[in-house]
Amino acid sequence: MISNSTPLTKENMDFLLNNIKKVDPINPKYFEKYNVKKGLRNSDGTGVMAGLTRICSVDGYHILDGEKIPHEGHLFYRGYEITDLVSNAQEENRFGFEEVVWLLIFGFLPTREQLDMFMDILGKCRELPEDFSEDMIMKAPSKDIMNKLARSVLALYSYDDNPDDISLENVIRQSIQLIARLPAIMSYSYQVKRRHYYGKSMYIHPIKPQQRTAECILNSIRSDRKFTREEALLLDTCLMIHAEHGGGNNSSFATRVLTSSGTDTYAAISAGIGSLKGPRHGGASLKVPAMFEDIKENCKDYTNEADIEDYLVKIIKKEANDRSGLIYGMGHAVYTLSDPRAVILKREAKKFAEQKGMMDDFYLIDAVERLTPKVFSEVKGINKPICANVDLYSGFIYKLLGIPSDLYAPLFSIARVAGWCAHRIEEITTSNKIIRPAYKSVAVPGEYIKISERKSLSDLDSSYIPAFERITK
Repeated sequence: MISNSTPLTKENMDFLLNNIKKVDPINPKYFEKYNVKKGLRNSDGTGVMAGLTRICSVDGYHILDGEKIPHEGHLFYRGYEITDLVSNAQEENRFGFEEVVWLLIFGFLPTREQLDMFMDILGKCRELPEDFSEDMIMKAPSKDIMNKLARSVLALYSYDDNPDDISLENVIRQSIQLIARLPAIMSYSYQVKRRHYYGKSMYIHPIKPQQRTAECILNSIRSDRKFTREEALLLDTCLMIHAEHGGGNNSSFATRVLTSSGTDTYAAISAGIGSLKGPRHGGASLKVPAMFEDIKENCKDYTNEADIEDYLVKIIKKEANDRSGLIYGMGHAVYTLSDPRAVILKREAKKFAEQKGMMDDFYLIDAVERLTPKVFSEVKGINKPICANVDLYSGFIYKLLGIPSDLYAPLFSIARVAGWCAHRIEEITTSNKIIRPAYKSVAVPGEYIKISERKSLSDLDSSYIPAFERITK
């Protein structure tokens, strides 16, 4: 066990932290002065244009005479709307995730023969390298499955005979193998966590190459390996809608940034996983279920809309839940009137909630979705569209499927790796420049002081800060 303690005393640590707080923060006014787009966002919340892509389009508003006009959300994979991809798979009662993977990687819809061939290839690639699970996963349990996914992807570099070749042929080979193997890595990582941290039994089931990705996941995480086709198709729908979301999302952009340096596939994809782990990205999938549990525990009557509304007011005022002032699962950077992914999942959630006898939970989520814009307007005095995002219903669907919360973000990774690989391939084939944005330096010029004459920041007089202000004006 690695200790979190350091040789630093509390007094020394407090001293260092206090001085860092004096040196590091940058006056917010400077971002406006130098026209710096924090978070690569324009003043109206839109993203700074950083590249071109044919992989995915996220559409939630249009600009008319410089004004942002909200409209219903649309999500396109290679020009095909996600609602069409999902509805056609459902109408034909077939799995659609593998078709989406093909579409994102290769750029066109496969024929039946091509799709069958692709599914067969994925099945044959699911097995991990010999001794990999024992050496790389079981011997080093991790509290966080996302961390283990990233480390395991990096470790696969050592098992690749040609890891650094970034030719298109080699990167496609690596991409297919990663897409196929990630479910097994997730499952093994979770089983090890169960045993090491929860004191529960660990079960490792043999991989069935003929199973689709959704079936493979349910087969690996359920002790009895039993699931219905309906359950597998529901999980398949979740994988389809999480597979991609435009080049500007944080994890896809991180993948493209690393790819532009010429690094290997394993390093680039592990960066995507690391990004998705963050609570402002994929990690948000855990915030929503936690918020609803808090509402159920602390709301007077969570089946009464008036009581729900009162509690939402407390949340926005930072008086309840985690005191962040955020209603998780509501609002999106691009979507305004609706998130097409949330629309799809809400429909599926209602259907399964009726079957599972969990309609009270569904009605609570639906009430939060309907009441949040009103409460936000009343408390903040800002009238703007606020729609449910994909996280509002995804966690509930995973709960309906009996999937543990440890796997919410990892499941996101299993789906999104298809998009990351597609962006990596596009970056390799269309750009030959390293991504390198500029940072304006606002550091204070200074003369070197001999060590015997130096003072700590706490001993400096108040002229230090005014001097900084003068220099940067």
